[in-house]
Amino acid sequence: MQNPPSNTVLFLMGPTASGKTELAIKISQQLNARLISVDSALIYQNMDIGTAKPDKKTLIDYPHQLIDICKPGDGYSAFDFARDATEQINLAFANHQLPILVGGTSFYFSALENGLSDLPESSPESRQKYNQLLKQKGCESLHQDLEKIDSTAAKRIHPNDSQRITRALEVFDISGQTLTQLQGNKQGGLNCKIKKIILMPDRSLLHQRIEARFHLMLEQGFIAEVEALKADKNLHEDLPSMRCVGYRQAWQFLNHEIDEPAMIEKSIIATRQLCKRQSTWLRGETGLRLETADVERCLEFINL
Repeated sequence: MQNPPSNTVLFLMGPTASGKTELAIKISQQLNARLISVDSALIYQNMDIGTAKPDKKTLIDYPHQLIDICKPGDGYSAFDFARDATEQINLAFANHQLPILVGGTSFYFSALENGLSDLPESSPESRQKYNQLLKQKGCESLHQDLEKIDSTAAKRIHPNDSQRITRALEVFDISGQTLTQLQGNKQGGLNCKIKKIILMPDRSLLHQRIEARFHLMLEQGFIAEVEALKADKNLHEDLPSMRCVGYRQAWQFLNHEIDEPAMIEKSIIATRQLCKRQSTWLRGETGLRLETADVERCLEFINL
């Protein structure tokens, strides 16, 4: 087991189904490392199959920090993540480990690397208001509303990204200032060397993996998993947890709003759209870019 370079953090990034977890584990087998999840879906307990969470044996053999830290009804912000991830990074340094931050949630990575603006806190009342507006008007209409208020943020946020659109509108509603205005003064950010590995397989291969993985999820009992979540009276389909790809579509299927073939098709399309958004973001990142997991090249890059 090699000793890692000091005061260095590894960002291991890639779109969904790219094989990030497997590569992170292989690197950790060669280096003294601490694996830290950067995934806004893996934080939730009892959401294992549909999030493609590493299985229990894998998590025992190769523990990942920041997995299963919230109940599906809990709120968890980018600020919460940056705080928790920074704590894990400091623990890694104290134990002479390389912090490997592995995942595909862009705003978590950005919050950690660049810091966060001092934004007004959300309240249950305001979240309920914007969840209701989302139901009534739909995502595209709210995106048009945002464009009128804050065209800069609207260009940056995808028209299908309901969570970020409603948050931007909520910030303006609460503070009277746009998200763009408030994001001018950022606080925090990492004070260490960051190395980035971007795992980006061919798009057609990613699409094949996404489709095959979703059918495997169904075989593993994904619908029963969503049924159990749906039975919890504290949960509803407008929660951030239930907006995770696949879960909303399965919820609609269980409500008899769509049939099974439509649920499968919509889930796969939603996952491909997520993959496209992640890939677009990753094109702007610099570091070691790989189409396939090459552990030797990764180790050379880390030790440069």
